[in-house]
Amino acid sequence: MEIISVLIFIVGYLAIAFEHPIKINKTASALVTGVLVWVVFALVRGPHDLESLSHHLGSTSEILFFLLGAMTLVELVDAHQGFHFVSRLIKTKNPATMMWIVGLLTFFLSAVLDNLTTAIVMVTLLRKLVTDTSTRKYFVGVVVIAANAGGAWSPIGDVTTTMLWIGGQISAWGIVKSLFVPSVVSLLVPLSVAAFWVRKSHLGAIRQEKSMTNEEERHGRIMLFAGVLSLLGVPVFKTVTHLPPYMGILLALGLVWILSEFLHADKDEEAKKPYTVGHALTKIDTSSVLFFLGILLAIGALESFGYLGQLAAYLEASLGNQFFIVTVIGIASSVVDNVPLVAATMGMYPLTQFPTDHAMWEYLAFCAGTGGSILIIGSAAGVAVMGMEKIDFVWYAKRIGFLALLGYFAGAATYLLVH
Repeated sequence: MEIISVLIFIVGYLAIAFEHPIKINKTASALVTGVLVWVVFALVRGPHDLESLSHHLGSTSEILFFLLGAMTLVELVDAHQGFHFVSRLIKTKNPATMMWIVGLLTFFLSAVLDNLTTAIVMVTLLRKLVTDTSTRKYFVGVVVIAANAGGAWSPIGDVTTTMLWIGGQISAWGIVKSLFVPSVVSLLVPLSVAAFWVRKSHLGAIRQEKSMTNEEERHGRIMLFAGVLSLLGVPVFKTVTHLPPYMGILLALGLVWILSEFLHADKDEEAKKPYTVGHALTKIDTSSVLFFLGILLAIGALESFGYLGQLAAYLEASLGNQFFIVTVIGIASSVVDNVPLVAATMGMYPLTQFPTDHAMWEYLAFCAGTGGSILIIGSAAGVAVMGMEKIDFVWYAKRIGFLALLGYFAGAATYLLVH
């Protein structure tokens, strides 16, 4: 009966992939899939084994709260037109040049913050710069690739890299030194092609924003500075306190919220409303958060059944070569969440076999981080922008997935050649 859970996951995954042809919202499919897989687990294993559900719900909630906090914080800064000042820095109207600027900016920002927050910030910025929706999709696709590539070479840039860092498999300087060049290559290959594709595209008419008073200009600058500083403080908060990242993002949101209240203390409730967190919460896409919940619940159930561990053991028995296995794991992370895959791999190989900063661990960090770009649901950044920009799964797979795959293999080949 356990195999039914796999069949449910496959059917649910297909329903998500073909959301538009079957006319069923992907969030509904994800939620039904996540719950039904756990129903099978409960019927097979019994109520005494349901402690694993609480465990997975705890880890899933950390991601969801981080997502909610980051999206709300970005919307709060945007409500004050904070990103208006960032968009002024990008003077070019050439689509190809803008593609290069956006890709490189996302890459380095992701390493400092994390790929999820960076993707949210950059999509918000792109809405100011590229009003033509068909063209903006290509830019958003490159943002996903750049955010994941930038997160792979930083110990705080991606959740899987952070797992390996905390687990002792990699060191902070070791991962930066070893993966920076492969990560750059994995970005430059798709970025070059994408810039060529959009060179004759139209960015759309410049979005006419309302004129800002001196006070609004000042508030916008203050909120932009506070928002960026608080986001930069999240990895520092985690490093100092060892608390999970969602605690840092909630603290950041709370502090920026208090600042916003001070800035508008002299306004009445009606005038203050557009600048409140309550209003910002109405603008974020909560359906994407629920979609993420459904997907992670389903993955958690499959992990509790032991299928992911069995898959890792099967790969070891059939393929043998660890680097080939890790390459396959990276591709699989575009379909299945990379967190349990990396966790299973960490369990397969003890540190006595592969010590800290061994090439296998570094290569795993790269593959798990960048492989998620191949499909839009393969990474937190992809899931977030999928909801924000309503990007179709099949469209991404056709237009962006191939570019991400090229970058993935180019970066992987670079690492293997160098090391």
